[in-house]
Amino acid sequence: MSTIFRLDASIRHEGSVTRAVADTLETTIVEELGGPTVVRRDLGTDPIEATLWPAAAFAGFTPQEQRTAEQAAAVRAAAALADEVVSADALIFAVPLYNFGVSQHFKTWYDLATTDPRLTIGQSEVVGKPAFLVTARGGGYGAGTPREGWDHATGWMRRVLEDVWGLDLDVIETELTLAEVTPQMAELRELAREQLAESHESARQSARSVTIKLRPAA
Repeated sequence: MSTIFRLDASIRHEGSVTRAVADTLETTIVEELGGPTVVRRDLGTDPIEATLWPAAAFAGFTPQEQRTAEQAAAVRAAAALADEVVSADALIFAVPLYNFGVSQHFKTWYDLATTDPRLTIGQSEVVGKPAFLVTARGGGYGAGTPREGWDHATGWMRRVLEDVWGLDLDVIETELTLAEVTPQMAELRELAREQLAESHESARQSARSVTIKLRPAA
C-alpha cells in the first residue's frame, strides 16, 4: 500500500487556501488509490523547536560518543522527520507565503530534516519521488505587478525540494487570496475566485497523474 506524506505550514485552519488545495490533492489521491496511508505533519499547530537545528548541525561534526544529550536528542528528532519523508511514495507540501518569504515553520523543519544523511545534498534518498508544492500569496506577484519579485519563498522552496532533494515536483500556486477581505482589492475578487478554482482543478488533475505512477501493476 502506498504512503503519502503531507506537511502543512499555514498558521490558519479556517480559510487557509493552502490547506484547502492540499485537501483536494489528498482526497483525490486517496480516492484513486483506494485508501493509502497518509502521514501528516502540521507545522502550523505543532512547530519544530528552533534550537534543534543548531544542535543537530553541530552534532554532525562531533563523534557520536562525544555528543551532548542535547545533540543526541536533536539527531533523533532529525531522523524522525527524515523517516516520514523517505518512507513516503508521494509528498504534499502546503506552504503559504508569509511576509514575502518562507514560512519560518517550514524553514525550521527543512533545516532540521536536511541534517539527516538521507536528505543531504548529493545523498538524497527521495530522488525522483512525486511531490507537490502548494503555495498561496495574498496579493499579485506576477510580471508587471507592483510586487513583482517580492516573492522570496517559492524560488527557494523549489530549489531545495527539486535540486537538493531531487523530488519530481509539481507546483500549484494561488494568488490574490486576500481579495475577499481587502476593500482595496475588491475589483480583483472575481479573478481571485477563478484562480482558486483553477488551483483546485489543477490539484485534481495532477493528483490523478501521480496515482497512475503509484498504482501497482496488474
